[in-house]
Amino acid sequence: MNDTNELKKSVNDGSVQNIWIGLQKTGRDEWKWSSGEPALYLKWHTGQPNGDEKECVIMSIGHWYAVGCSTSLSFICNSSYNTNTELVFVNQLKSWRDAQSYCRQNHIDLVSVRNQNENQQVERFISDRYLTGSWIWIGLFRDSWQWSDQSNSSFRDWDPTQPNNAGENCTAVKHDYQGQWHDISCTDQYPFVCYEDPELIVIRENVTWSEALRYCRQNHVDLVSVHSEEMQRRVMNVVKRASTAEVWLGLHNYCIMNMWLWVSGDTVCYQNWAPGNGTKPENCKLEKRKGAVQSGGDQRWISLPETHKLNFICTTYEE
Repeated sequence: MNDTNELKKSVNDGSVQNIWIGLQKTGRDEWKWSSGEPALYLKWHTGQPNGDEKECVIMSIGHWYAVGCSTSLSFICNSSYNTNTELVFVNQLKSWRDAQSYCRQNHIDLVSVRNQNENQQVERFISDRYLTGSWIWIGLFRDSWQWSDQSNSSFRDWDPTQPNNAGENCTAVKHDYQGQWHDISCTDQYPFVCYEDPELIVIRENVTWSEALRYCRQNHVDLVSVHSEEMQRRVMNVVKRASTAEVWLGLHNYCIMNMWLWVSGDTVCYQNWAPGNGTKPENCKLEKRKGAVQSGGDQRWISLPETHKLNFICTTYEE
């Protein structure tokens, strides 16, 4: 909702009716958690899910069932970000979307059940409240809408009548007091709002890796480190602005130990190397190797001699 409010403030023209945002229907229905995480563990009852119109999920006796999202049921909220140790049962009958809003306003989110252990925890939580056999919302839903920056945000602010599944596969915000979302034909023409990542800056100057490192540390914070898939997506969004085919990252090869390290001092856990890269080079002792990201294609990491002159990405935040 903070993003929604900022969006409203950015549009001052009263004649504007709709504003494009970056949510588009992909045609691929995927089960995901309200938190935005993909659903890798599923505990369906036999024969489930059993209908395209049933896009939200309840738990009963440890098994999951897909039902219509407008069904009014009680639900479980999670009050901690990482575990199911702080669960809250809400004995109010709400639709799945209303239950999601309630959990986000009063706790953290609708409960996620990401593995067998968490499924057993939630099942015990329900049993301890003598609710065994009841239908109770959990945070799993099916959705084919995706943000253009590939982020996992599951936040939706649809108008109650939307989406109406009339072949309208793009999303616009209605420019009125409520500012809710409507699905609209992608060929319609409306104003739109772009955003930039304030924490990542592409410097379109061709310099060696050491020069890039010095520039970032003098003018910003550091060369970028990519510790997660989420950060890789952010890098992929900004690197398109580069004028060189490769762009320096804060990644360097510690030759003696046959290790790649980030300038932050961290080892490389998350990896996105192009094939044939990221291993100890044969000429390791003859030339120092550094890591860069491709600005085109699938934007993988590659190993290059540090004397190559490339654009680079600085961060503006302290880790």
